[in-house]
Amino acid sequence: MAARQAPIVIDNGTGWTKMGFAGNSEPSFVFPTVMGLPHSQSATGSSGPGRPSVAAKPSHLASKRGIDDLDFYIGDEAIKNSKSYGLNYPIRHGQIDNWDLMERFWEKSIFQYLRAEPEDHHVLLTEPPLNAPENRESMAEIMFESFNVQGLYIAVQAVLALAASWTSSKVTDRTLTGTVVDSGDGVTHVIPVAEGYVIGSSIKHIPIAGRDITNFVQQLLRERGETVNIPPEDQMRVSERIKEDYSYVCQDIVKEFRKYDQDPYNWFERYQGEHSVTGRQYGVDVGYERFLAPEIFFNPEIYSSDFLTPLPNVVDEVISSSPIDVRRGLYKNIVLSGGSTMFDHFGARLKRDLRQLVDTRLTNSELQSGNLQKSSGVEVNVISHKRQRHAVWFGGSLLAGLPDFYTSCYSKADYDEIGPSICRRYSIFGSST
Repeated sequence: MAARQAPIVIDNGTGWTKMGFAGNSEPSFVFPTVMGLPHSQSATGSSGPGRPSVAAKPSHLASKRGIDDLDFYIGDEAIKNSKSYGLNYPIRHGQIDNWDLMERFWEKSIFQYLRAEPEDHHVLLTEPPLNAPENRESMAEIMFESFNVQGLYIAVQAVLALAASWTSSKVTDRTLTGTVVDSGDGVTHVIPVAEGYVIGSSIKHIPIAGRDITNFVQQLLRERGETVNIPPEDQMRVSERIKEDYSYVCQDIVKEFRKYDQDPYNWFERYQGEHSVTGRQYGVDVGYERFLAPEIFFNPEIYSSDFLTPLPNVVDEVISSSPIDVRRGLYKNIVLSGGSTMFDHFGARLKRDLRQLVDTRLTNSELQSGNLQKSSGVEVNVISHKRQRHAVWFGGSLLAGLPDFYTSCYSKADYDEIGPSICRRYSIFGSST
């Protein structure tokens, strides 16, 4: 019997798609989740979220598509050709919005990027929490009928992020119970997971993420008069670079302001840029925005009056609203995931603020109950690790590399016998190798 080909792992996010083969520590390709379509198709290409039935579609297989149907770009190529092609985003807020575009996106990414024959592989796809069963069926329909894959596993992103944390030295046992703080470009989710199952009723989302931090950096630069040195078309890109290269989370905002005021030469940085069109050099002083930018997670009122609850309070609310028998496990295993959790000292600040909330509540509870016996306390642990930025993809790579992955997949034979409804049942396999 021929050796099995490594499973394909695809994590389609709202902003970025990560894809590669199981067993690798990094995705082979990371590119924007965007399609460039001819303007004639672009108008019809972003229709509503409903997926047409299989019978209503002219054809599934790439080999049977017409020439017009193959005239499109994806990822960075789509952005480069945006003057002559309309940009379409098949995923919005984590959910697939247009199934026809998504199928074509998968088609080009598998054949052109990975250069793989899907019928030789098992495939692991990711899904957001609380994904509708109909969406899972549509994913299975496309994978089995369009691409004829050998097997399919659909994993919840938060569960994969927990699996990715197993590489951290702070993790003593491989568990699929924990709280995932997942912050990307568009939104931040706090998701409790117990034994591989998401506690859907306790999930909360925060309307603050990477894009908001970039906008806040731009706003702070503008208030200090620094943007006069930056060409208008480069301002967003420069703000993003400053966010990624210079920003960090401080432990005390008042002390940090005092440090910068007393010795600005020691703490201010200088960003050197080059005009993207003319090549002209320019420089920007990077100051208070270094620590103020990510501070909006912990003091959101400095950025907007629309949302005022700090991230540690949201995490505490999520765990407190979960079943009482899993709360200790949720506090003990708080896992960070996504690019917007990569700031230096982010985990330390979250752990400190969360521990203060928990300790204060325990003290108040003891005083009110008149309990003379002191509580043993609750262990609060926030886990960060090297694979944090692509934690969901890396978790998928880990799980798809386990021996029992193949037996946990939906097989082509089962799909042919039962149909898409087979994907309505979840298949959670153990966390031990």
